[in-house]
Amino acid sequence: MKRTATVARKEKPGTGARLVVSRWTRHRRCVALARAELRAVLKRWGLGAIEDTALLVLSELLTNAVRHAHASPGREIETRYLREANGLRIEVHDASDELPVLGPSAETGGWGLLLVDQLATRWGVTERDSGGKSVWAVVTTCGGSEA
Repeated sequence: MKRTATVARKEKPGTGARLVVSRWTRHRRCVALARAELRAVLKRWGLGAIEDTALLVLSELLTNAVRHAHASPGREIETRYLREANGLRIEVHDASDELPVLGPSAETGGWGLLLVDQLATRWGVTERDSGGKSVWAVVTTCGGSEA
């Protein structure tokens, strides 16, 4: 399984915030590769305290994209990890316009977003101008909602 783009690391001037962006083929093996990448990012950023939660949230969001984001071949899934003041924002972008549904489904299980809802400080879905969506979640070191 190959990653289809190199990891790009960027610094936002003046904020100290960092961003890691990767693109993945729509294959279930990309979930393990993305988890390994996120584990390394969390270590670099000194966010080991949220590793278990962040990896589980990423797994659920990325698995949903792999399983449900039926788009034309060549349209990769993109992950973005953005360092925030008290933690990390995880984004999974895909080319499907189908919005995720919170709650179990007899066909697919559907428990992933319920886990994300319980583990993340906040999460949501943003439609993209170019088509598709970004499903994102924020995991913080302080737990609970931010003011």
